[in-house]
Amino acid sequence: MFLDSLLARNPALIDAAADLHRRGAVPPDTYVMDLDAIEANAELLAAEAERLGLGLWFVVKQLGRNPELIKAIARHIPKYAAIDPPEARTLHAAGAQAGNLGHLVQIPHRALPEMLSWRPETVTVYDLANARAVSDAALGLGRVQDILIRLEGAPGAVYPGQEGGVPLAGIEAFAAAVEQLPGVRIGGVTAFPCVLCDPATGLPAPTANFDLALAARRTLAARGHEDLRLSAPSATSVATLPLLAELGATHGEPGHSLTGTTPLHARDLGQPEKPAYVYVTEVAHTLADGRPAVFGGGFYARSHITSALLPRTGVRLPVQEAPPENIDYYRLLDAPGAGAGPRPGDTALLAFRTQIFVTRSTVAVVAGLSTGAPRLVGLFDAQGKAAS
Repeated sequence: MFLDSLLARNPALIDAAADLHRRGAVPPDTYVMDLDAIEANAELLAAEAERLGLGLWFVVKQLGRNPELIKAIARHIPKYAAIDPPEARTLHAAGAQAGNLGHLVQIPHRALPEMLSWRPETVTVYDLANARAVSDAALGLGRVQDILIRLEGAPGAVYPGQEGGVPLAGIEAFAAAVEQLPGVRIGGVTAFPCVLCDPATGLPAPTANFDLALAARRTLAARGHEDLRLSAPSATSVATLPLLAELGATHGEPGHSLTGTTPLHARDLGQPEKPAYVYVTEVAHTLADGRPAVFGGGFYARSHITSALLPRTGVRLPVQEAPPENIDYYRLLDAPGAGAGPRPGDTALLAFRTQIFVTRSTVAVVAGLSTGAPRLVGLFDAQGKAAS
């Protein structure tokens, strides 16, 4: 999906990744991350958000929750949105500031005292029981916590596994109940996804969830609530920030734009953010019909992979489809044409949409590519822990 973009805009990362694998410095099933490019992308996003008067909370699940990358991003975007408690703990330990907790996964009740002690800007709640739990935990810490009300998504606009939220029709009753809780203050609304890129063109557009969030905020404002935030996550990038500002959002949540890997970046090589990672694997064996099998572990069902580059021969081979219900022990490439084919041990490089935190991959962080002096900062697992 992103191999053309990477070859055109960050060939130094391709070369460095291939060299690291050839030397045995990184194993197959490794995402090699360009630290310099990721920090530069964060700086671009921060500058555009400041110009538009928008707040940003960065997201790192797709980066493998990596502490080195978190530190680089936080130099420009200090606050984060953590999608679940393990991610929140990694972000906190790396020194980033808590912007929004409970973003996609509610904070377990027993973890609330710990996480509210970090003084997050907001906590997202899906229902009244969670609002009560946040209120009780905040009172225990002697403070009042701002919450974001998560709206129930529009029909057909919610991903499976992300169900929940307050229906728009029930926002008045929900607000009336929350207003009686002494430990919380209604600080705004959110929904997910609020912006999506068209599958055919890559162009961003608001979803029906955005309309729901705007309507809910109007209802809350009519009840006298002031300074209400509206966080509109998904597909947040330099190109979509003006859309968020125009439609009335107060916050975006950049994730894939930090690595230059939104669907818009796949189709428009002129986007400001630079592609910043490549997947490294190697040929494991060849089938009797000539198809090479590469080691897996880092493939993702929504990755939209098209081809793999084999640096030793310079050949690009199409990547065959694989059913998501099966474990990706290997991934098959098309058989090469006449001539020297791939050999076991050959490096294979791919660039596709990923969510590293759901893989079993290694993450290699490389610094210095922007100055022509690349160096391997370290190896980490997919949850951000240093690899042995």
